[in-house]
Amino acid sequence: MSNTNDSGPSKQTKSLSFVDNSLAQTLFGPQNEHLSQIESALDVGIDTRGADLSISGAQEAVDHAKRTLEVLYDRLAKGVTVSKPEIAAALRMLDRPDSSVTDVNIEVRTKKKVISPRTPNQAAYLKAIDDCELVFGIGPAGTGKTYLAVAKAVERLMSGDVDRIILTRPAVEAGEQLGFLPGDMKEKVDPYLRPLYDALHDMMPDDQVGKRLESGAIEVAPLAFMRGRTLANAFVILDEAQNTTAVQMKMFLTRLGENSRMVVNGDLSQVDLPRGIRSGLRDARDILEDTKGLKFIDFDASDVVRHVIVARIVKAYDKAEATRRRAAPYEDGHG
Repeated sequence: MSNTNDSGPSKQTKSLSFVDNSLAQTLFGPQNEHLSQIESALDVGIDTRGADLSISGAQEAVDHAKRTLEVLYDRLAKGVTVSKPEIAAALRMLDRPDSSVTDVNIEVRTKKKVISPRTPNQAAYLKAIDDCELVFGIGPAGTGKTYLAVAKAVERLMSGDVDRIILTRPAVEAGEQLGFLPGDMKEKVDPYLRPLYDALHDMMPDDQVGKRLESGAIEVAPLAFMRGRTLANAFVILDEAQNTTAVQMKMFLTRLGENSRMVVNGDLSQVDLPRGIRSGLRDARDILEDTKGLKFIDFDASDVVRHVIVARIVKAYDKAEATRRRAAPYEDGHG
């Protein structure tokens, strides 16, 4: 690739020349719709001739567009699919002049797909999981906390780095008193663990999920089943951790064994515990904030990747909650 600049302190044009014409056309999209997406997002103009293009507009926007196109072309050259969601993700990840291209190129490889972070916080989360034995992901629904954690767990299981995956969450809706529900234990707990099953099936062929569940290489169980165990050579994920009590959280965290990773995810705005009972996730945040060897990653509405309206919903609820807290700061029994 090569580029040239025209003069002018604020407006400029940069040119890009791609070596592989076929990859370039895939990058540009049908009827150049991918380029149109970038033009609309950054308020630039992009003209094409074969595998060459020129980008015109404000200097910062042109630089942003150029970096985005270079990164996406490199992804295509590695055999990774580029579509509108990936373009939107790259635009978000590279929205500052000092943003890291390395973050955009982070990949999690599972049996069924290659998964990449779509926001800087998602990139930081995946890095933390690689670097730390214990990671907390805290933030609203739709930010990819559980999905990315399961992807990392599957990747490590497939590579042989761990022997098993353990997925758990507190069955608060049933008060962890599951005996009154009909059916065997699997039938009792499955409704509460369905999001974890869904993520697994998105990463691995269905028959492999079934076989590994039967063999114990993948275990999905309510949090109460973790008591008294040492979880070694495992990738352990605690989901919906805001619904643990402080005692349950301490119990879970002290299960960490040799050659294991733990990821604890939760949304402190969605606590379902009875009023007056402090969330174990909030308690852990206060107690462990400065503890070496672990990391907290905070997600917010800007990390919501499910649907644009979901991000708007999260922002609206966050705004309403902040207003309520200012009006009655001592009414929150969840501490």
